[in-house]
Amino acid sequence: MSMQALWDIFGQTLRTLWAHKLRSFLTMFGIAWGVFSLLLLVGLGEGFRSGNRKQMATIGENIMFFFGGRIPAAEGSHTASREYQPTYQDYLAIKNNAHEVAEVTPVLNRGDIRVIYDSQSTNGQVFGVTSNYNRIRYMPVDRGRWMNETDDADRHYVAVLGAEMYKNLFEGKPALGQVITLNGYRFTVIGTVKKMRGESSATDMRVFIPFSVMHEHFPLKNAEKTDTISFINYQPKDPARHLETRQEVRALVGANHGGHIDTTVDDYWFDWDTIDSMQTIGKIFDAMNSFLGSVGLITLVLGAIGVINIMLIAVTERTREIGLRKALGATNRSILMQFFVEGAFLTTLSGGFGIFVAWAIMTALGQLPAPPGFDPPTLVPSSAAIAMISLSLAGVVAGLYPARKAALLTPVEALRQEQ
Repeated sequence: MSMQALWDIFGQTLRTLWAHKLRSFLTMFGIAWGVFSLLLLVGLGEGFRSGNRKQMATIGENIMFFFGGRIPAAEGSHTASREYQPTYQDYLAIKNNAHEVAEVTPVLNRGDIRVIYDSQSTNGQVFGVTSNYNRIRYMPVDRGRWMNETDDADRHYVAVLGAEMYKNLFEGKPALGQVITLNGYRFTVIGTVKKMRGESSATDMRVFIPFSVMHEHFPLKNAEKTDTISFINYQPKDPARHLETRQEVRALVGANHGGHIDTTVDDYWFDWDTIDSMQTIGKIFDAMNSFLGSVGLITLVLGAIGVINIMLIAVTERTREIGLRKALGATNRSILMQFFVEGAFLTTLSGGFGIFVAWAIMTALGQLPAPPGFDPPTLVPSSAAIAMISLSLAGVVAGLYPARKAALLTPVEALRQEQ
């Protein structure tokens, strides 16, 4: 078929659609709404997923926590038990004997220590940690430096301040090299941490000092043992083996607190596996995206059915026109092409408009401040591809089925139909 013939068919398509403006608009609106719904719903789901991932990343990557546990009074007993807190010996056992662990740090923290600089005084959480804490937890240094191994080994009285703690004490003035006091002990500020967001916003009101100094001057109050600590942070060498890593840590700690505690009974252990949490959340988001995508896809299918319906009505209305054209020599192929182009044009134009509107709204939402744990919706390429494939199929069906029906009409039968 020549380009001139295709242009004629396209022109005839535009005239036909214009002759039935309201019907054409409603049909195109149905398709555009279906595409828009599909892309926006999936985009919202991805915004939730992305925001949650970023929020968890502010804690750190592939982090695992150990807070203590319970020792059952008897084998298999879940009611009669004695609780215990982690100790520095537990940390050493993990550090020296755990083959699955890449990094581990003990954490000693208290919230009742008075922090003073000049005339400014505030209460905040003071964390005693080893120098590798920033390799496990997300600790982006703003000014100065983080603590090093020498600071801990030689018990240097140095401190790193969270963003809000720095703001409250120094009110924007230079802090590096200045001396603050913690319950009367003098510490030199060597660094500040950037302002956090989401789950790690509590970091902003913390002061970090070497673990050895914290243990010497600020041990936990009312602790069972002198080497009791608040919790242990660690990372697996292989995130895919996080469950095996957790079992190994449980076994090593259990040996220090009363023998063979069943490592598979979660009730005996107070720990948090963020990798497991992220995988669970990921499955929830996958299910949510599938649901939202299905809703959008159903809407799109309904729009496509509307196009097919309209095209069938158009065939019925134009039966005499088809008969006249065939009597004047029009071929089945030209009749087929005419109705196919109309169906394809309706779906392509309206689908493209739906994609554009979805993109425009998502772009506008991207300029607004997002609430914690949520990113603005983004145009997901896979859902856009699904929309385009669905539109292509809808266009073929919406065009070919009515077109075939029209093309198979005989001239005599078509001309016999009443106006």
